[in-house]
Amino acid sequence: MRIGIDARFFGPESKGLGRYTQKLIEHLEEIDHENEYVIFISRESDALYVPKNPHFRKVVVDYPWYTLREQLFFPRQLYREKCDFVHFPHFNVPLLYWARFVVTIHDLILLRYPTRRASTHSAFVYHVKYFAYRWVIASAIRRAQKVIAVSAFTQKDLTEHYPHAHGKTVVTHEAPEVIAGDMPVSKLEVERLEKMQKPYALYVGNAYPHKNVEMLVHAFHAWRVEANSDVTLVIVGRRDYFYRRLEKEIKTSGINGVVILDTVSNSYLHLLYQNAHAFLFPSLYEGFGLPPLEACSYGVPTLSSRLSCMPEILGDAVLYADVTSKESLMQGIDRIVNDQELREELKKKGPEQAEKYSWHAMAHQTWQLYKTFL
Repeated sequence: MRIGIDARFFGPESKGLGRYTQKLIEHLEEIDHENEYVIFISRESDALYVPKNPHFRKVVVDYPWYTLREQLFFPRQLYREKCDFVHFPHFNVPLLYWARFVVTIHDLILLRYPTRRASTHSAFVYHVKYFAYRWVIASAIRRAQKVIAVSAFTQKDLTEHYPHAHGKTVVTHEAPEVIAGDMPVSKLEVERLEKMQKPYALYVGNAYPHKNVEMLVHAFHAWRVEANSDVTLVIVGRRDYFYRRLEKEIKTSGINGVVILDTVSNSYLHLLYQNAHAFLFPSLYEGFGLPPLEACSYGVPTLSSRLSCMPEILGDAVLYADVTSKESLMQGIDRIVNDQELREELKKKGPEQAEKYSWHAMAHQTWQLYKTFL
C-alpha cells in the first residue's frame, strides 16, 4: 500500500499535536518495512524530519493549516501522489478531498468551549471561523473510513455529538515523553535553576480559558497567604496573547509567588520536572492530558482536575480536586504540598501509571488499523 500522512504539524512547535504526528511517524518507521509512505510536511518543519526508513518519502507542501489554500490546493497534491489512503492527524481534512482517509480527533474543545474569550479575533471573524470549524470537523467524521480518538473519553464525546462516528471509532492512547536520566544540560541552565526560588510547584501548558490557569493562580496565591508558605508556582508556556493576558491579571490583582517562563528547551523542562515539589493541573477539559502524565513519569506528586479524561488516563496516581472551586483547589494544593504520606504514595504510583502508555504501542495500534485497508 501507499499511505499518506499529513505531517504539516510535525515537531514540538505544534505542541501536543506536533508531538503525536512526530512520534507516530518515527515509530512507524521502526515497525513497517513493507508499505510505502508519503509524508506531507511543511516548509517550516522540513529540516526536522529526515526519513530513516527507505519506504518513507517526504513531500514538502506549502499549504498552511486552517486556510483557503489548504482547502483548495492541498487536495490536488494529495491526489497527485495516488495514495491508497491518507491519515490526517487533525480534524482539518480538506472538504474537496474525497478519497479514502483516516482522521485522528484529539478533543472537541472548540465545540465544548466556544467562547470568544478563547479567541483574539473580532466577533464577526470568530463566528465565521467557528462555523467553519463545525462544518469541517463534521464533514471529516462523516467521510472518514476510520476515526482515531486518543482516549475513551474523546471517543464517547465524539459518538455523542456525531452519529457518523458510531462503529468506526477506535482508541489509541498517547504517551509521555521518555526522557533519559542523563540528558545533557548546559551550565547556564543549571545555574538558572539554582537561582530559582525553591520549593516550587509546576504547571506546564498553554493558558487558553479551558486550561483554567487563572483560577489556579488565584487559588495558589490565596493558599500561599493563608498558609504563610514560601512555595512558588512556576508556569511554563509559550508567551502568547493568553499568557500576556494572564500576566496582566496577576499584576492587577496583586498576586505574588507566581513565575511565568516562556517556552523552554527540553533539557531545561527536564530539570524543572526533576526538581518540582508538586505538579498542578486544573484543566476543565482535555482529550488526553499529557502534562500531568509526564509529571507522573518523573514521580512528581500531582494535583489534577477530575474532569473529562483525567481519571481514565491518570487512574489513582494523582490527587484530584474540584477545580471549579477555589476552596477545593486550595485544599488540594495544601495536601499535595504538605501531606508527606500522600506524597510518598504518589511518587511511587506516578511512574507505574505512566509506564502503561507508550508511543510505540500507539503507532503499532495505528499500523494494525492501516492494515484493515488491505
